[in-house]
Amino acid sequence: MDKLKSSGEEESSGERGVLHTWRGYSCSVTPDKVLLSRPVLQAALGAKHGVLLVEGGQVYSFGELPWKQNQALSGTTEPILEAGLSEQHVVSVAAGACHSGAVTEDGAVHMWGDNTYGQCGLSGLSVVPNPTPVGVVDCEATPPQPVRILEVACGEQHTLALSTRHEVWSWGSGCQLGLLTTTFPVWKPQKVEHLAGRHVLQVVCGSSHSLALVRCLPPPHEARRPPLDKCGQCNQSLYTMTDKEDHVIISDSHYCPLGVELEEGDSKSGSEGSLCHGKVRSSPSEPILSAQTPKSPTASCSSGAPVSAPASVSELQDQAPLTEKECVQSAPKGQEESQAAVVDGEVPEVAAESHGDETDGTKASGGLMATGVKSSPYPDEQALKDYLKRLSDQSLAEHASKNPTTVQCAQPLTEPADVFISDPATPVAQSVTPMGSALNHLVISCASAVGERVASTYEALSLRKVISYWGPGEGRERPEERVRQEEHRQGKKSSSLGDIREEEAEGLNRRLSLPGLLSQVSPRLLRRVSRPPVRAVALTPVGVAESDAHLPSLQTEVWSWGRGQEGQLGHGDLLPRLQPLCIKGLSGKEVIRLAAGALHSLVLTAQSQVYSWGSNSFGQLGHMESPSTIPRLAKLSEGIRVWDVGAGQNHTVLLADGDCFQPILYYSGQQVKEGSLETSQEQTGGCTQQPVLLPFCMNLGYVSSVCAGGQSCAALADRNVMGFIASLHELAAAERKYYCKLTSIKSILLQPLLKLDSLSSNLGPACTGLLQNLVGRFGRLSQLTGQNSASLTSFLRRSRDVRGLVVLDNAHLFLDTYSEYCTAIGNLLVMGGFQALVKPCQDVFGKGAEAVQKLSECCEDGATLADVLINLFYLPVRHLHEYGRLLLKLATCYEVNSMDYQKLQDVCSKYESLALHLKRKRKEAEYTLHFWKSFPGKMTDSLRKPSRRLVCESSNKALTLQNAGRFSVNWFILFNDALVHAQFSTHHVFPLATLWVEPISEENAGLYGLKVTSPEESFMLLASSPSEKAKWLRAINQTVEQALSGAGLDTSGAVMRADPPISRTASYTFYKDSRLKGATYEGRWVVGKPHGRGVLKWPDGRMYTGTFKNGLEDGYGDYIVPNKTLNKNDYYQGHWKDGKMHGFGTFRYATGEVYEGSFQDNMRHGHGMLRSGKLNSTSPSVFIGQWLHDKKTGYGVFDDITRGEKYMGLWQDDQRQGNGVIVTQFGLYYEGAFSNNKMMGTGVLLSEDDTTFEGDFSDDWTLSGKGTLTMPNGDYIEGSFSGVWGTGLKISGSYYKPNIYDSDKEKSCTLKLGRLAVPSEEKWKAVFEECWSRLGCDSPGQGETSTAWDNIAIALTINRRQHRDSPELLSRSHNKTLESLEFIPQHVGPVTLEKYHIIRRYLIKACDTPLHPLGRLVETLVAVYRMTYVGVGANRRLLQQAVNEIKSYLSRIFQIVRFLFPDLPEEGGLLAEAPNEKKDSDSNGTKIESPKPGRVVSSSALLLPVLLPRLFPSLFTLYALEKEKEDDVYWECVLRLNKQPDLALLAFLGVQQKFWPATMTVHGEKQQILSSTKDACFASAVETLQQISTTFTPSDKLQVIQLTFEEITQEVLSLLKQDFLWSMDDLFPVFLYVVLRARIRNLGSEVSLIEDFMDPCVQHGEHGIMFTTLKACYYQIQHEKIT
Repeated sequence: MDKLKSSGEEESSGERGVLHTWRGYSCSVTPDKVLLSRPVLQAALGAKHGVLLVEGGQVYSFGELPWKQNQALSGTTEPILEAGLSEQHVVSVAAGACHSGAVTEDGAVHMWGDNTYGQCGLSGLSVVPNPTPVGVVDCEATPPQPVRILEVACGEQHTLALSTRHEVWSWGSGCQLGLLTTTFPVWKPQKVEHLAGRHVLQVVCGSSHSLALVRCLPPPHEARRPPLDKCGQCNQSLYTMTDKEDHVIISDSHYCPLGVELEEGDSKSGSEGSLCHGKVRSSPSEPILSAQTPKSPTASCSSGAPVSAPASVSELQDQAPLTEKECVQSAPKGQEESQAAVVDGEVPEVAAESHGDETDGTKASGGLMATGVKSSPYPDEQALKDYLKRLSDQSLAEHASKNPTTVQCAQPLTEPADVFISDPATPVAQSVTPMGSALNHLVISCASAVGERVASTYEALSLRKVISYWGPGEGRERPEERVRQEEHRQGKKSSSLGDIREEEAEGLNRRLSLPGLLSQVSPRLLRRVSRPPVRAVALTPVGVAESDAHLPSLQTEVWSWGRGQEGQLGHGDLLPRLQPLCIKGLSGKEVIRLAAGALHSLVLTAQSQVYSWGSNSFGQLGHMESPSTIPRLAKLSEGIRVWDVGAGQNHTVLLADGDCFQPILYYSGQQVKEGSLETSQEQTGGCTQQPVLLPFCMNLGYVSSVCAGGQSCAALADRNVMGFIASLHELAAAERKYYCKLTSIKSILLQPLLKLDSLSSNLGPACTGLLQNLVGRFGRLSQLTGQNSASLTSFLRRSRDVRGLVVLDNAHLFLDTYSEYCTAIGNLLVMGGFQALVKPCQDVFGKGAEAVQKLSECCEDGATLADVLINLFYLPVRHLHEYGRLLLKLATCYEVNSMDYQKLQDVCSKYESLALHLKRKRKEAEYTLHFWKSFPGKMTDSLRKPSRRLVCESSNKALTLQNAGRFSVNWFILFNDALVHAQFSTHHVFPLATLWVEPISEENAGLYGLKVTSPEESFMLLASSPSEKAKWLRAINQTVEQALSGAGLDTSGAVMRADPPISRTASYTFYKDSRLKGATYEGRWVVGKPHGRGVLKWPDGRMYTGTFKNGLEDGYGDYIVPNKTLNKNDYYQGHWKDGKMHGFGTFRYATGEVYEGSFQDNMRHGHGMLRSGKLNSTSPSVFIGQWLHDKKTGYGVFDDITRGEKYMGLWQDDQRQGNGVIVTQFGLYYEGAFSNNKMMGTGVLLSEDDTTFEGDFSDDWTLSGKGTLTMPNGDYIEGSFSGVWGTGLKISGSYYKPNIYDSDKEKSCTLKLGRLAVPSEEKWKAVFEECWSRLGCDSPGQGETSTAWDNIAIALTINRRQHRDSPELLSRSHNKTLESLEFIPQHVGPVTLEKYHIIRRYLIKACDTPLHPLGRLVETLVAVYRMTYVGVGANRRLLQQAVNEIKSYLSRIFQIVRFLFPDLPEEGGLLAEAPNEKKDSDSNGTKIESPKPGRVVSSSALLLPVLLPRLFPSLFTLYALEKEKEDDVYWECVLRLNKQPDLALLAFLGVQQKFWPATMTVHGEKQQILSSTKDACFASAVETLQQISTTFTPSDKLQVIQLTFEEITQEVLSLLKQDFLWSMDDLFPVFLYVVLRARIRNLGSEVSLIEDFMDPCVQHGEHGIMFTTLKACYYQIQHEKIT
């Protein structure tokens, strides 16, 4: 407020927070102004004193203050400061009859005044003169914690406090404390356990009763579990059913011997006492008094609910006025079960009507059956006391230990004779069902109690018997009690989604009073009692969570306890209550504020109505009922909306809105005569009949709150500064008025309408749903308004900081609610729902429906009822302008540059623009409705949708189809979601999201054309004029833009783009495209074609997910095809081109086969691998090789795992055809011709033991024709053979035993292998062709080098992008490799050594990543090589083919490398000299780099380092198998010779003495070599040579040999200490020693490998000689034993 631009910035206290006090209501009364230096924030009045809280947190007292020493005698009119509180900052104050309380900012309580009854919470003092702190401590917490308090309320002998955790604490004396105790006073604040766990909003105290305003609990989440019918402790049945001849007795008199039943979350017995979860409570069905009163059944009701007569209370009072002054205070502490009804100390007899043979429990069934009782006088107070005393002294003491119970003040039952009278004056007793029959009530109760089990029983009973069984007691259904059971779980409509039939549904939603039951009413039963189906539309929706945080809850209940001798508890009787009990009559009344006078109570509802009950001796209730024991409406003239209440000793003061914004005051109650302060109550005529207006209220200014106490009243008022206060009051008053309006629409129009049974038949299903939605939205809007009006009202009473306004801070909540509401009306309007509502309205409200006319404030004459209804529903939208206007008014009270001004201004413009937007929306809806009326009916049905609005249409022929027939009708209608092209009888709908429109240039002969493109057709529209063309173009573009941006946004045009984007995301279902018919595509589009990422689903279950290009699948994608027969899916993942699988992909067939490889035109084409079979780890067969049009054709390897055979050869049309090799797991080897998938033609067959057949075959392993059979020893047979190999062969031929010296035959035989196999150059052609095509060449070597490099760059980029989406696929090193590959090495000009190394390093990296075409090639080659030579393929006879295959790889890869680096010399060519390099300086340098003359280019040097390490295991296995025999001989010799010590071995090998080392170094010390020393001589050389097994390539192995020689030389040099040159005779024995000591297991294989793959240019150099030496050693060792 400091920013208000008032002339006197610091307002004088005379302008706000002024307190006025007065007494009575006669015309002559003028209020006194209480003068203080500061504005008063809060006032509280006691019996004869008052307490004031002023700005700054100081407290003043005035009036009679007998507890102050100096003020004891005469009262003070001048307020005196309570110095004891001057250090504290007080936030709220309270005054009781003779004591006061204050709460400070930090939640501490201070009390002072009379303490006779402990009401100040300080023990040992009868009077507390000055404010003293009272400790409120929660002892249950460990450690005990102080409780912070929000506010206190003071009565006559007690005080209540509300904690910040919204729990209630009390101290003082009397049952109004709500504590389970009989010893008073209670000095120490105690928690009211009965309200624990609830959210209490406000507490107030009367002189001897207490009230609490409690937020309703949310509805329980029903767990659908079967009714609990066994005792949780002893597992016996809780209910028994006894079949008598004419009725069934359902008894719940199970007595649990364990006496306790732990509560389960949902099975609350309906007893409030059991709220604290998990606490032990007494068994719900225990017969309470059976021990003491065996005579007769007891009528007990579930805890906390007194057995009460539901007859109209006034009838009861005629019979016997209740005068119960004292609250019974003898209940043992902690008792929670209610006591029996008692008459004159005796338990009443059961009325004659009820059957005598009923069990005890039938009557004790928790209020399901009321016991009929003879009419009798009320018990006198003494008798009751004696009885209770007797009882508590006796065995209730024993009970208490095991079974906590609460004795309730009891009252006998007097039942009226007529069972089925429903008293209209008791709103709570209205019947549950439309039929109004208590019988249905009863059935429902019964069903609720015992669940489905009763249903069948019920069918068997006749109505008469049911009625006679239940007896007259049921008639009234005990409203108080029935409701109570459930109240604490589910506050009527307030917290359940209240049914429209609010009254009836309450009864239905309720759980009944049988304790501990779970079952809801059985749906079957409801059908039995023929209740019409309930349409559940929430008129009072459950509060939306978001709003609840900032807005006061309207779903509240009022709980009362204490003495009820004047009916001030509101339970419909005069009984006291020891524990809080929910006032049933106020459920769903949206109470927001309470006030309590000495003997009466008031509540204020959100609808600005006042309900009052209690003593009415002076008319203080504001209505004529006297006294009232249940809440009734105070009578105020129409249009008076009350928003604050105060209650004193015998009077009530109300603050209300009148006709203007300035609040007015009403007074109701005792008149106070001038002059005599102590008015005796016997004076006649000194009271009001109903509230009267206080004439002086207009002079007080803007009153913000009122309070009353004793005989006084007080009002706090503000003067209007700069219109600010007035604007605030106007805003609040407008909201209250508006909420009352909404409530009346709800009650007058909606509820009766929705109760109408013919409603849905009149409206039809579509409109019924829309109406329900509208009603729901209306309820939400109404609830939000109610919450806001309550919030504004309390805002006026409290802070005035405009920033706290919910309308400002949560504007979005209001804006969203309004626009949703408006959409709901529009939808119903478009569907013609308001026209359909006319008849139901006339049914309910009569022909003219005046009630509706009156509600809608419709001033047009002759408006139809439908228009009136539309106006009525659009009323709330007008209120948005009000918000805007009033916020603007508030804004003008601030400086223009202040923050508050800005905020008010912004929000105000939001409300205004929404109001305009909604107005436009209404126009659209009305325009659309008008259009549907004129549109041909057949199409209307299919096109008319609730959310569809018309934008424009071409009925005026403004838009026609180009080239349309002369008589054809083409009508174009643009809706907000589609463009419709209608013809005579057909129409086509084009969704806007997939509609593109562009203007056609107007050069051609004055045609104003628009080209419209949709996914499956495009057509030309001709407009009649340029303006029409522009109009349609703009309209279509705007609606398309809106449809894309999620329609409904404000289309002011400023933010709109001129054209919607060409590329967009949308969903579309194809309807005529042959390939895509019925398929739905969702993803990116460009001008009518899917383009970019998307998902395409066909109706038959096929689905493609991936990229599209120009409407076809193109790029990478996943494709699923369901296989109906196998009930599994085929699944393809890979590349596509022009709508077909093309490129690399993986296809998993439903049969379990998996194909990985190349595709073309949806077929397997190119290189690929097919695994088939169902075995988990390995498949029974694997084919890898070339495919042509889905068939195996070309070279391929087929591994038939089940038969243990591997075929390597040529295929055609899925059959083996041409040359090939087969090896089997049994060591058979065949090479030769195949035809028609069989061995047919010439071939060679070898078995494991070298038996060889060479000749003709006719089938697999079947010899047929000429041939030669050679034995392992060289004998051979020539002739003709027939038969299957391995079984008997039929031979006719000659047997030869070759000459011993003729060893040529054997040689020729070994040479022949591989002759009939596929030449290695012919293998895997497809793999290399794919690599060439990736580089952009049609055939090997044909193409542009620059194109190839571009393709490499593209491949890397695309692959990196794909992997970026899933980074886990790439390691960090892999990423680095990719980054370095992005630099293309320089390859222009002659290749020097330096460039050669750059190229070499590039190749190593390129082959290292499968994302690079070369890497991909190497990876594939490694895969096929392993596929061929691992497993069955590890056959020694394949060694030569394996070696040749690697050599062919080298030459073919080298061809690609030379294509990429055209300046690289060919195989064996020399590198260019670097210009500045000296001739002689390079010999050493290159040695280390690669052990060969560094000038020669060789494919093996470049590529073997890349290939061999990967192929090494499979290749080396073949070598080891081939050399097995030789290696065994060699190894045996090595082992034998190594047993000798060093010197002996050196001598044996003939090493010259001078080369024998004399010393060795051990741990750095030199030691003499003894004759026994082993493994010491030449140790470093031995270690070096052992590394030959850890290297892969020949060049690395040769390097190891060279280093070994160098090590030997070093050692000899250190021995001889002079230079010397080796001769081979000297060197060989030494080297032989080193080789022996190195113990290399497969030395023969190593030697052969080096020999096969050695660089040709090395053979005659230094390395060549060294290698020859090693080889010689190998052979020498093998023959050593001979020497």
